[in-house]
Amino acid sequence: MDEELKTAEALINKGIEFGVAYGFQILGAIIVLIIGLKIAGWIGGKVTGLCLRKEFDQTLSGFIGNIVKVVLVAFVIIITLGNFGISTAPLIALAGAGAFGATLAIQGPLSNYGAGLSIILTRPFTIGDTIIVKGGSGVVHEVKLAYTQLIGEDKELITIPNKRIVGEVITNSHRNRIVETRIPLAGSVDADRAIEVLRNVLEKDDLVPSEPRAQIGVHDFTYGGVVIGLRYWVPSQCYYQERYRVNTALLSALKTEKIELLSGGTAIAVSDTTADFEEMY
Repeated sequence: MDEELKTAEALINKGIEFGVAYGFQILGAIIVLIIGLKIAGWIGGKVTGLCLRKEFDQTLSGFIGNIVKVVLVAFVIIITLGNFGISTAPLIALAGAGAFGATLAIQGPLSNYGAGLSIILTRPFTIGDTIIVKGGSGVVHEVKLAYTQLIGEDKELITIPNKRIVGEVITNSHRNRIVETRIPLAGSVDADRAIEVLRNVLEKDDLVPSEPRAQIGVHDFTYGGVVIGLRYWVPSQCYYQERYRVNTALLSALKTEKIELLSGGTAIAVSDTTADFEEMY
């Protein structure tokens, strides 16, 4: 029993000696670590805000801010380990070797990060743009190092690995998207008058932008009549909704002016049909 008490007393004494000798050093290192992490996060946020004020892309700004934060955190950790008397040189060498091994082991995921970095630096599209790329189409919601997220017309979230984007053909219509419509008219109809009626509908529509201006003209010729072509832009986030609404307005204007459409080579009054006239030809 006496031996056990002596052993416990010796351990307590050793603990007290260690606390007296290194307590303030450990406390100081912990305080430096906490303050350093706070300062690194604050500086990273300030860098991101500065980039945004300089009108950098939102994704690129966040990336630069995160890089600054990670670098500062690494310095803080090295300083903290040094305060504990730990040599950082072997740890740095070990980290380098580990990073090399990890690179070989996860080449697939890393290719997404490399592609994400390329997208962030070259900026073929930005948040809010409408893109069509292999794997999906929609409005760009978020660009990460590993993947890009799009919001589809029906509000579905589409996640595309960045390596599927880099090297592919990307169609970027920015915040608007073009609508192309074909309307077959009977041969007895004055094409110029029909074009004027359709142009008035598009020019009076608040959601159809005036620049670039809508294009309307004779697109093609068909047996018994002509085909009028229309090209105009609508907001990308409500593409189909606006397309159907504008088509309905165009059809209503043709009805009002009693302009006849052509169906299967036979002229028909607009009031007799509610078919999707874009798909006739």
